Amino acid sequence: MAGALLDTLFSQSAVGLHVLDTELRVVRVNALSDSVPTDRIVGLHFTEAYRLEDPEEAERLLRGVLESGSPVLNQMIRGRLAGAPGPGRSLTVTLHRLDDASGRPLGLLAAVVDVNERVKAQARSKCLESVRKEVGRSLDVATTCEGLVAALVPQFAQFAVVEMVDEVLRGAEPPLSPLKPDVPLRRAAVRGTESDDLVGELRRLPEHTPFALAVTDLRPRLIALDRNTPWLGTDPATARLTETTGAHSLIVVPLKLHGGVLGLVSLYRNQDAEPYDAYDLTLAVTAAAHAALSIENALRYARDHVIASTVQRRLLPQDDRLRIAVETAHVLLPGHNSGCWFDTIGLSGARTALVIGNVAGQGLQTAITMGQLRTVIHALAGLDLQPDEVLARLNETADRLALERRSLPPGDSLHHQTLTATCLYAVYDPFTRTCTMARAGHPAPVAVAPDGRPVPVDVPEGPPLFSEDSAPFATATVELEEGSVLAFLTEALLSADRSVAGVQDALARPDRPLKELCDAVVYHLPAETHPDGAALLLARTGVVPPDRVATWELTHDRTTPAMARTLVRDRLEGWNLGEDTIEATELIVSELITNAVRYGTPPLRLRLLLDRSLTCEVHDTSPVVPHLRHARTVDEGGRGLFIVSQLATHWGTRYGAGGKALWTEQEIPADDAP
Repeated sequence: MAGALLDTLFSQSAVGLHVLDTELRVVRVNALSDSVPTDRIVGLHFTEAYRLEDPEEAERLLRGVLESGSPVLNQMIRGRLAGAPGPGRSLTVTLHRLDDASGRPLGLLAAVVDVNERVKAQARSKCLESVRKEVGRSLDVATTCEGLVAALVPQFAQFAVVEMVDEVLRGAEPPLSPLKPDVPLRRAAVRGTESDDLVGELRRLPEHTPFALAVTDLRPRLIALDRNTPWLGTDPATARLTETTGAHSLIVVPLKLHGGVLGLVSLYRNQDAEPYDAYDLTLAVTAAAHAALSIENALRYARDHVIASTVQRRLLPQDDRLRIAVETAHVLLPGHNSGCWFDTIGLSGARTALVIGNVAGQGLQTAITMGQLRTVIHALAGLDLQPDEVLARLNETADRLALERRSLPPGDSLHHQTLTATCLYAVYDPFTRTCTMARAGHPAPVAVAPDGRPVPVDVPEGPPLFSEDSAPFATATVELEEGSVLAFLTEALLSADRSVAGVQDALARPDRPLKELCDAVVYHLPAETHPDGAALLLARTGVVPPDRVATWELTHDRTTPAMARTLVRDRLEGWNLGEDTIEATELIVSELITNAVRYGTPPLRLRLLLDRSLTCEVHDTSPVVPHLRHARTVDEGGRGLFIVSQLATHWGTRYGAGGKALWTEQEIPADDAP
């Protein structure tokens, strides 16, 4: 019965059964393969019979079971039957010691199972999981392509190349198949032998090759390679690569989407790996499809980012306008964020508003929100409000914008974008050399004196825009020496350790040109401190040149308007202005002084300021503001401010601690410009 049982097992078992003696030689074996007769296995050492990749480890395993008697179950090994064609295969071996009746070891029973297909299936599944994990994590095309080759090499391919249609990388729509032969492809990612030399290389696909056919009919190809492969003669580059790497198997898969050609994926295996099969081709197609979707997302993001960045730059000041008492320069560092903004706004009395802000997020909607806030800032600046009042009204506008967004249909994608913004608004007055600031969640500015000393700037922090916090905004005023430099930065530039100290170090020589100081601040930044983009605005403070300003303290009586006209004419003639400008200014000053004498309270002060425009200011201590009205034909008065509004380009009222100032601005003809 025992003999019959053994004969049955060795003749019908699907498992490779081997009886080994104490020297680990094969004594008996069942038929394992039609290509290798059993008599060629009998008598060989077990490690020789299977040509194991690690024979020393297998030897230790066999000896351990023979000595201890403890069985080993389902141990994974790599090898192939002696004389069997092809590369090594994945096998599991189970070992039991054979003892006689007295317990003396007679040898081993080794059961070998070929699990190569199962292991390959597991490897393919793991590889596909890696593709899904690595590809699509970034919205950068190059990073997406790098993720694909990193997921495939070396577990699925020994050499991988991703080529993209060059015009697609430049932002064009993917061309429809068949791809024309003259369309160039650029190698976006390479992994494997000599990969560094190939990245970025541009080529046109040779005709009558698997590469050209794949982008013609959008079907994948599985090709066996050898020296006699006919199409290698028309593709010398691939022929050299095949010879250098020893590649024997190739899969070519088009990167396609909606009938358009994005590029091509080429996967090679060399002589150390099994040739590709149909299951491998299926995996390659699946991986390429996933990569194509991720690349499309990256391309769409890139196009949207270009549009948003263009809108952002068009909404920002196009140059640093020269002002009479403040010199400015800026740097806008590119990044994902499209909501950074800055501004310099000329105000009455030679004052300048310095603004910087940031809307968190990216894309066109972020740039649009930034533009809306910037427009509101410009409108509020013209009202001559204090910085805290400007931010309070800006925050009211932000609340209305947030309400409008919440009112959008439930399916609108904007509901998934959080509205958050910060802003800092500062006003520099060259006559008092003070800068008054308020901030809404934005970092405080960095200031240095003319000798390079840091100037402490402590500005109370208010709540960010669009937040639920209703705390009021507060102002801080700092007096600055002439030639001081103020640095207004977005938060991305101040996120690293010692970032404020780095900015102060960069500004240690504030007498240098502001453009150089901007560059110095950027040079002092640690690497990768502004991946989302950042803005920097520098301002050097100054004073109004004495020859460009005239100030008079006037008496509060009815003769003052006539005296003011005389003073004004004398000063404007000294500035070599034309008669038309002088006469218009005389009339403006006469009307403003008359109103101040009639309705204001002393002391009374008149100031003329000559810049690219001519500014007139009349100061008094009364809080009462005259209003523009349209007098009737029979009215004897009431036309003063109407006349002023017709002669001046801009006019308004500015309040301060000591009262108010009515001011006008007149454009100076080019012939009269100083």
